[in-house]
Amino acid sequence: MDCLFCKIANHKIPAKIVYEDEELIAFDDIAPKAPVHILVIPKKHIDSVTDLKEEDAPLAGRLLIKAAEIAKNKGIVDSGFRIIFNTGKHSGQEVDHIHLHLLGGKPLGSMVCE
Repeated sequence: MDCLFCKIANHKIPAKIVYEDEELIAFDDIAPKAPVHILVIPKKHIDSVTDLKEEDAPLAGRLLIKAAEIAKNKGIVDSGFRIIFNTGKHSGQEVDHIHLHLLGGKPLGSMVCE
């Protein structure tokens, strides 16, 4: 498979890893949009949120739980942080491997959802 994030998860491409276990890996984004900008991904290849299956529910939950733990470790819980899943090309998803963006460390502005 020629997936950039699978290569990072398998340590074939270097990344500044901030967390790793048997299922997940988290690393600094190479083009950060905030002082803290970390990508959290499963090591299992899943193209996007729309490709999650019922059996992936525990893994999807772990992504969120681990992102919150990383936010605590980075000291951004009290000031606030944002978690984003981009899904599809129009959303800005650039790598077809499910991942969440953890952003914080500065005011991020409001996002109005209508």
